[in-house]
Amino acid sequence: MKIFWIVSLIVFVDQISKLYVKGFSLPLLNIDLGGFPYGIKVPVVGSFLNFTFVENPGIAFGIDFGAQYKILISIITIIITIGLVFYLVWSKEKNFYYRFSLALILAGAIGNLLDRLFYGMIFGYAPFLHGKVVDFLNIELSGLTSALKTTGYYVFNIADVSVTVGVIILFFAIHSERSKSARELKENNLLFEEKDL
Repeated sequence: MKIFWIVSLIVFVDQISKLYVKGFSLPLLNIDLGGFPYGIKVPVVGSFLNFTFVENPGIAFGIDFGAQYKILISIITIIITIGLVFYLVWSKEKNFYYRFSLALILAGAIGNLLDRLFYGMIFGYAPFLHGKVVDFLNIELSGLTSALKTTGYYVFNIADVSVTVGVIILFFAIHSERSKSARELKENNLLFEEKDL
């Protein structure tokens, strides 16, 4: 199914970008990528977009419930991810935008789940299911953040962007479906009224 190619592509780009930022070593292939220094901003587009390598031990926005909930969060994410896969297979008849939005959400969930499952083991700092999510995209909106009295320091990754865009598209897809259903219902009611006349 084409929709799963989209999921695979986003997960691939997400993981490659995280490994590039975090750095990795493959001695057998003579590859040693140092990665970015932790917490240091590297400008990409002026002061608006920076690469800032940080690791998130918790969930969205750095919310950390503690190590005792790490396995629970990972298991819940696995269940949601499997559920989304089955729902995508089941919803073949839904419109493209609806399925595309779910594919984006699924890709983001898988991308961050891979970090939680394996990064602790791969990089040797934690056991299976206890990895930290690699974040590096830092967008600073100085005018907005000063108005909101926030630090302007929000760091995320491609998986997070995928989920966010997916949720926005899903909102519009659902709204569009409801509007279409309401129009069809109205047209059907008018047809019945004309027949009664």
